[in-house]
Amino acid sequence: MLFQSSLRKELSRSFGATFVVIFTIVVTMMLIRTLRLAAKGSVNPSEVFLVLAYTSLGYLPTILSLCLFIAVVATLSRMYRDSEMVIWFSSGQGLTSFVRPLYQFSWPILVIIGALALVGWPWANSQTESLRLRYQSRGDIDRVAPGEFQESPGRNRVFFIDKDTADGTTANNIFVSQVEHNEQSVTSAQTGRIETINGKRFLVLRNGQRLERPLDQSDLQISEFKAYGSLLGGKAGSALPGDQRPRARSTPDLLRQPTPPNLGQFSWRIGMLLAAANFVLLALTVSSANPRVGRSGSMLFATFAFVIYYNLLNLGESWIGSGRFEAGSFLLTLHVGVFAATLLWLLKRHNNWVIRFPRRSAPRAAKESAT
Repeated sequence: MLFQSSLRKELSRSFGATFVVIFTIVVTMMLIRTLRLAAKGSVNPSEVFLVLAYTSLGYLPTILSLCLFIAVVATLSRMYRDSEMVIWFSSGQGLTSFVRPLYQFSWPILVIIGALALVGWPWANSQTESLRLRYQSRGDIDRVAPGEFQESPGRNRVFFIDKDTADGTTANNIFVSQVEHNEQSVTSAQTGRIETINGKRFLVLRNGQRLERPLDQSDLQISEFKAYGSLLGGKAGSALPGDQRPRARSTPDLLRQPTPPNLGQFSWRIGMLLAAANFVLLALTVSSANPRVGRSGSMLFATFAFVIYYNLLNLGESWIGSGRFEAGSFLLTLHVGVFAATLLWLLKRHNNWVIRFPRRSAPRAAKESAT
């Protein structure tokens, strides 16, 4: 049918263009954020693009929902503006006739959103947390790059090495500044080597000197050594603890352990799919063209509606996680309520219903004004 094929073709073009623009903006913002984390030492600089890929995958459900919403609003608003909607209305097509072709176009995207929210989102979060924990659980010497000062996780030790060997266990021209037990010490050595003793890793320095000074005194003690051992952070071969946060748990795990935080995260994932389905109907309802408010009037209103709906999803996750609401009642109240209100609004526009308030009679109004 010409009506459905032309509508789906224009929706495809609008959705593709919108997705490219929004995805590029989001990836750019995520790249800046990831580079900032790498500069702070929270992310391995060599894994920046891997972390960026996982983060972008996690945000795809929200991006696709927003792109679908904007594509429908932009397409229908353009049809209103160019009087194409008048032609379709004159040929017997009402607003409710657009529901079927819109959902025929949207159902593959809704399936992708559901799969990403239920499977892709927790997997991407678990991979990102695994990379972050693996990088932060390294020992102090593992954090040091030749020619750079590096601070330990406890912020009480600073390392510097001039160069190291290929295996990463031996280094030359080492500098270590440490503040511990109300005492500041500065150690320098010509060479150093990592050795494992009783499951703990030690940095054994050779041919150097050590300066020690209590923080509350001005005395300075200088000593020279041929060999000096310093305990490094982290144990040899220590395993990373598994991430137990709800956002990194798989959907079956959330259902097997129905705690309030897990149910809150589950309601958010299901809510993304239900919200995306409601966005299609809501976009059809809010799309219009009013010359008095310009071309961007409906788009601004649609964006405002998306922001409110998405924030309610996040608030719902927090409320369910804190025990203020039950997951089932919140899902019914929010998503079914939005669907019912949108459907009534659509029927009102389709049937041109006018809400009239009763007027007071003229004698009674005059009498009340006189008194």
